[in-house]
Amino acid sequence: MAEKPLTDWDSGLCDCFEDARTCCYGFWCCPCLACTVSGRFGENNCLPLCDICGSGVLAAFGIPVCVPPAVLSVRAAMRNRYGIKGSLCKDIAISCFCEWCSWCQMHRELRHRKKTPTVINIQNNTVVNMQPIPTFQPGVMMLPAQPVATGFMSQPTVVVQTK
Repeated sequence: MAEKPLTDWDSGLCDCFEDARTCCYGFWCCPCLACTVSGRFGENNCLPLCDICGSGVLAAFGIPVCVPPAVLSVRAAMRNRYGIKGSLCKDIAISCFCEWCSWCQMHRELRHRKKTPTVINIQNNTVVNMQPIPTFQPGVMMLPAQPVATGFMSQPTVVVQTK
């Protein structure tokens, strides 16, 4: 079976003006955006808190953390799931130096991927041309407006005169 060709990200890393809402959301509340992306991607909503809190806790114990694990893992998984071009080395570099831009890019990608496609169903209906069913109407007796003289009988469209 042939593999699908790899595609590019729907938007660039710094394409904030393409979707200003995402970047404004990311600017004012970066942890909220990261948790939203993680949840929409199918991971635990609190996963990005490992990057935010984990680095500080580990640094307090003298353990330096260079690469934020949550953004790196979600980014690599998203590239793998959607067949997006890139490499693990690029993902590490972006996760280290452009973490919040990466979360914004992934948010835009999920919005692009979750768009509901327009589906048009076309059905070929067989049309059978039939004549209407004949209906039976009982005969209607029409009476003239003036009284009929004796010896005359009246039927619809037929007048009979007797002498």
